[in-house]
Amino acid sequence: MKIAVVILNWNGKKFLEKFLPSVIANNASDTQIIVADNASTDDSISFLTSNYAQVRIIKNAINGGFAKGYNDALKLVSAEYYVLLNSDVEVTPNWIEPIIKLMDDDISIAACQPKIKDHNKKTHFEYAGAAGGFIDKYAYPFCRGRIFSTIEEDKGQYNDTREVFWATGACLFVRAQYYQKIQGFDEDFFAHMEEIDLCWRLKNYGYKVMYCADSTVYHVGGGTLNKTNPYKTFLNFRNNLMLLSKNHPPEYFYMKLFIRFLLDGIAGSKFLLSGQFSSFLAVIKAHFSFYASFGKTLKKRKLLKGQIKQHTSTAVYNHSIIADYYLRGKKKFTELTSENL
Repeated sequence: MKIAVVILNWNGKKFLEKFLPSVIANNASDTQIIVADNASTDDSISFLTSNYAQVRIIKNAINGGFAKGYNDALKLVSAEYYVLLNSDVEVTPNWIEPIIKLMDDDISIAACQPKIKDHNKKTHFEYAGAAGGFIDKYAYPFCRGRIFSTIEEDKGQYNDTREVFWATGACLFVRAQYYQKIQGFDEDFFAHMEEIDLCWRLKNYGYKVMYCADSTVYHVGGGTLNKTNPYKTFLNFRNNLMLLSKNHPPEYFYMKLFIRFLLDGIAGSKFLLSGQFSSFLAVIKAHFSFYASFGKTLKKRKLLKGQIKQHTSTAVYNHSIIADYYLRGKKKFTELTSENL
């Protein structure tokens, strides 16, 4: 089998009912559709067995989050390419073929994403991925088509195929050989930013991560945790610090980590002053969790050091996206200037 489309499910019967038909209707040849269930307590499994006998089901023993859920399931999948697809994604005709052709033609491409648009507002990009992911010099992630809360309308401004820094986990095409080579997702992330960590490691190995506008999908977003959920805030702040600590090159590493602490402090204060006390607490908890695991993270950093071909600088914005967005009023990707973009 060449392609395995693997949908990770956790109590998502409503999404499977709504979106699985589009995946089946727009399937490609030599492709198997798999649902990896993360120990759901709803009737997702019975729904699948009753209605979709052609879909393979992998039952994970526990809900280990996005990272462990996929790692456990993909150990049981034999394919050349994995397509990791969120259950709340509507696919379109010919969504698989252009990306597979792109990756077939260039063995150095490890991962790729399609254009991600908003299922609830189909004229606009979607928050999680948009037209490909980037990071700034402090490892803050952003996308072409989405910087912080500013989401652009799709007017064809990103109708290209190009290298990016990270590809979204909402619809991630990844070469199975390379995924297993770097031992998949870091399960300590649980959920959120594990795909950025994966892509950063792949790029440091010397592989490419791409965006392909010839493929489009529509993502609901927030299917498990919405943007304002304090636990999501906790994961984003903690995991972003882990991401930086694991993968940043040695130059200016500790200085940037210190600056990140200051910036997170400002963000926490902003939550507090705006009355978002639960989000303020989430930032504090994220930092304590990060400090507790810092020794373990540094051990990972040391292990990765011997495997890095070259620290990547491709698709890294060599400025502060926070300063540009909040102080200089640069709300769109096209307004940013950097030699690496």
